Amino acid sequence: MNSKHSYVTLNDGPLIPALGFGTCTPEEPYVPKSKALEATKLAIDAGFLHIDTAYTYQVEEEVGQAIRNKTEEDTVKREDIFLTSKLWCTFFHPDLVQPSLERSLANLKLDYVDLYLMHYPVSMKQGDDLFPTDEHGKPILDTVDFCATWEAMEKCKDARLAKSIGVSNFNHRLLERILNKPGLKHKPVCNQVECHPYLNQGKLLDFCKTKDIVLVAYGALRTQRYKRWVDQNSPVLLNDPVLGALAKKYNRSAALIALRYQVQRGVVTLAQSFKEQEMKENVQVFGFQLSLEDMKMIDGLNRNCRYIPAEFLLGHPNYPFSDEY
Repeated sequence: MNSKHSYVTLNDGPLIPALGFGTCTPEEPYVPKSKALEATKLAIDAGFLHIDTAYTYQVEEEVGQAIRNKTEEDTVKREDIFLTSKLWCTFFHPDLVQPSLERSLANLKLDYVDLYLMHYPVSMKQGDDLFPTDEHGKPILDTVDFCATWEAMEKCKDARLAKSIGVSNFNHRLLERILNKPGLKHKPVCNQVECHPYLNQGKLLDFCKTKDIVLVAYGALRTQRYKRWVDQNSPVLLNDPVLGALAKKYNRSAALIALRYQVQRGVVTLAQSFKEQEMKENVQVFGFQLSLEDMKMIDGLNRNCRYIPAEFLLGHPNYPFSDEY
């Protein structure tokens, strides 16, 4: 078994590495930019070829610099790196989509991204304030039809600014709206959602498989318990006794068990750690296999525990997390 790389084929042809490195650091204040630069370089050195970022993470410049530094060193070629970025909710008006991607590419100082995603299915008030609020501090949402946004995303793919396009945080009903859209030119290649043993997204995964859409898991280890976003009383995934017992059985960490579980289900998985030792450990996910019985045991941990409910989007008709899946 290749200890470093395994790939999943997207419905438009490209291969996406089954394990990715997440660069989201949504704390206040943000993690120092230099740390994002250093961490992305370390991730590439550890063997990560799939890097996931977004405009709203505010680290595109550092991520792009890390990729350029590593290509200049001949550590990797640009075409070996699979890079994802995302369209933020304040830029959903069709006229803003391509300029937003072009701004991301200018930040990255790269010619294209491998994958461009709609970050959520909910539009927010246009403008440069990423989290617009009214005088009472209430988020200001908007009514842009994301199907019109999707048509602008298709143009980005046709212009070769993004090799593939997809969505993030969509439920099956909202995905159907894009799939059934008259004149659909490119269907989403993936749906990136929170997914881990406590929220295993089994029904959404099955639905996506029937549509040839790859499920991409963020929060796969749920080790980042950001105070702004995560209920501090929620259970700590990696302390789960079942994962602990399996870690002993396979002589691996609980984190590797949780990652392996996803990969074996055909889920492309983002692992986020800015610690070099943990990065090196996470890329070992392809070096072992869980038994069918142990996979079922982890399935049994599902408790529909969503750590990041995106409450700032509550009240919008496209709020994605009220549906079962």
